[in-house]
Amino acid sequence: MEIPEMSRAEWEVMRVIWTEGGADTNDIIEVLRAKQNWSDSTTKTLLRRLVGKQALTTVKVGRQFHYSPLIKEQETMQQNANEFFDRMCEMKQGSVLVDLLKNLNLSKPDIETMQAVLADRHDNAPDMVACNCLMDDCECAMEVAK
Repeated sequence: MEIPEMSRAEWEVMRVIWTEGGADTNDIIEVLRAKQNWSDSTTKTLLRRLVGKQALTTVKVGRQFHYSPLIKEQETMQQNANEFFDRMCEMKQGSVLVDLLKNLNLSKPDIETMQAVLADRHDNAPDMVACNCLMDDCECAMEVAK
């Protein structure tokens, strides 16, 4: 299934639904009112958009709707992370990743897994990643020439 582009607000709605594995309209509204101070109509609009984007499915249960995710959280996060890194120069991806690691809240098992991956990749890694910008006179190429 293709993962649609989502706004920040739509991500907030999806996080509630992913956490619950599905949720009724009133439950979603209650959580987002407390967390984001959103009105009922804002949340309902976002739910409608996500159904239209085929990120959610909905079934009427009594007088309200129950929403279930059609896209998986892990796959959606992975695709968005890949797209984020695909938009930047390959030469700068490592430094951006280092900055992210400095600021992320990571568990010891996560850190150990990352260290194992890095150790495994170390021997085959190039001494320098080439710039893949579109222009020969980009900032990256100039830094390498120095």
